Amino acid sequence: MTKHRYTVVFERDEEGWWVATAKGLQGVHTQGRTIQQSRERIREALDAADAPGAATAELVERITVHGVEMATITKARAFRERVEREQAKAMDELRRAAKALTKAGISVRDAGELLGLSHQRVQQLVHNG
Repeated sequence: MTKHRYTVVFERDEEGWWVATAKGLQGVHTQGRTIQQSRERIREALDAADAPGAATAELVERITVHGVEMATITKARAFRERVEREQAKAMDELRRAAKALTKAGISVRDAGELLGLSHQRVQQLVHNG
């Protein structure tokens, strides 16, 4: 069974509404106050137009914000995702270090001092990780 796929373009109109248009499907468009509301409504519009697989189709979104370079948004999202990955790595290292320190007989207070964390956070890392 082939999953259906529709390209949906989201643009803000002059009144601030997000207009969603399904490319290649004449008359399938809607609007909402937020991107999420427009996303929900475009599915309803696809269903009303009897588009195949409307409820479960993959929506390939193209969001256009006039006056803002999409490259700026893409770059910011990519940076945030990298930071989140690095934060996860840092937490793993802190967890390992906290466990090693306490296993070596260092108190959670002193481990916190060494790691720059509160003793409560060290306790959480040692027992919940």
